[in-house]
Amino acid sequence: MNRTTVSLIAGVTALAAVTGFASMSEPQAAGEDTAKAAAQLPVERSSLLCPAPSTSDLAETAYTSFTPVTKGTGTGGKAELVAAGAQSADGADDEDEKQDSEQDDKQDGDKDGKKEKPVLTPKEPGKPVTGKASGAESPALVGTAEGRFAPGWAVQQTTEVEAGTGRGLLGTSCSAPDTDFWFPGASTAKERTDYAHLTNPDDSAAVADIELYGKDGVLKSTVGEGIKIPPHSSESVLLSTLIDEPETNLTVHVTVRSGRVAAAIQALDDTTGGDWLAPSTAPAGSLVLPGIPKDATSVRLVAFAPGEADADLKVRLASPTGTITPAGHETLHVKAGMTAAVDLGDVTRGEAGSLVLTPTGKSTPVVAALRVVRGKGANQETAFIPATGPVGARATAADNRAKGSTLSLVAPGRAAKVKVTASAGSDGGTAASKTYTVKAGSTQNVELPVPAGLKGTYALTVEPLSGGPVHAARMLEAAEGGVPMFTVQTLPDDRGTVKVPEAEQDLSVLQK
Repeated sequence: MNRTTVSLIAGVTALAAVTGFASMSEPQAAGEDTAKAAAQLPVERSSLLCPAPSTSDLAETAYTSFTPVTKGTGTGGKAELVAAGAQSADGADDEDEKQDSEQDDKQDGDKDGKKEKPVLTPKEPGKPVTGKASGAESPALVGTAEGRFAPGWAVQQTTEVEAGTGRGLLGTSCSAPDTDFWFPGASTAKERTDYAHLTNPDDSAAVADIELYGKDGVLKSTVGEGIKIPPHSSESVLLSTLIDEPETNLTVHVTVRSGRVAAAIQALDDTTGGDWLAPSTAPAGSLVLPGIPKDATSVRLVAFAPGEADADLKVRLASPTGTITPAGHETLHVKAGMTAAVDLGDVTRGEAGSLVLTPTGKSTPVVAALRVVRGKGANQETAFIPATGPVGARATAADNRAKGSTLSLVAPGRAAKVKVTASAGSDGGTAASKTYTVKAGSTQNVELPVPAGLKGTYALTVEPLSGGPVHAARMLEAAEGGVPMFTVQTLPDDRGTVKVPEAEQDLSVLQK
């Protein structure tokens, strides 16, 4: 008997034994009694990236880092934000070798114990830590958090610029890297200076494309193709250099060919200030844009349908008393592949409000954002509110002050009960919590639970307790010289936990 025959007999015998075992212990059909729910466990590592804050010599930037206390994380871990090796977006291909060499030298220096000192190093979950930067040379930041610092880690970057193009309060929640971003609300109008900031957290270069869509569709350009972002670096691209003619209302689409980046648009206006435009939530048939300031003097809705079908949207305002339809703006038609914009004026009329977009008939995925203006004449300031997902299990807004912080909660469907916790202060103070009920179809600006004995800044954590989905946004304001400076950050789920299915050996697969 040759070796092949022996192997075959042995294999058949082993399979028969396994089959016999499987047949005697055949699992029951899946059902409520047999299925085991996936465990909801804290994430073990998080990455956040902050764009270079400003090109103004007058810029004053504050960074605030916060991790909410999460059960099941253990006692280990750390978090830190370090300066990215920011390089000019003007670098040509013939500079690639030089850039790579510089990066190698930097990495070699890190190995020799010369790693750059972190800008921020949180000490413990549940307490914010702050840092500052001044002037036009502040770089982009790359951050990582591990262990007990990772679940729900939030970093806020807030910059105040007293004068010049884009003067005002510019705020952004530092974001996780990804590969696809939509930015309705950008512009290349003559009064606007908009930059796309792309930050690469990884050890290898990333390559991204920037596409622009105006009122008549895609704006052809080859300049926005194949943009290289070196490792641990950031690139800023002036949008007006990508096309020939000005376009007032743009949708920017950033896609990453290789690697991953964090992306944000810095939108600066000559007369109405400026702010960061964060990406819209992924294209969806229904969208919520929460937290329009009650004293907004001008609100512009910009929407885009990325598919091949037109979208017809019902426009509603969730006010403190319920959902209403703005007079003269009942619906919005968005042609496929084209950017649509509509000026809603002072749509909130002195009350808290959020915009809710739903399909009038067949659901077609769209992205959307609001450009919001406060003030009048020479004392105007601008902020942006992109469509955002619901809070989910928990969401956090860092960098809240004793004065000037407003939290908006909206329940677009069913009523909801929500717990809001104010953390300990960065320099002292005791955490405090309050519970609120948000009526169905309404927006509520809640009275914040300020920490007792507050010193410094604090973080807000939002946790839905019951009812329908809740969307949230935080407005931070700081009046300066008669200008109502402000910025708005939406609060989607912090993705602090992940479902991990319970796995066990199942020999029945050998029967298939």
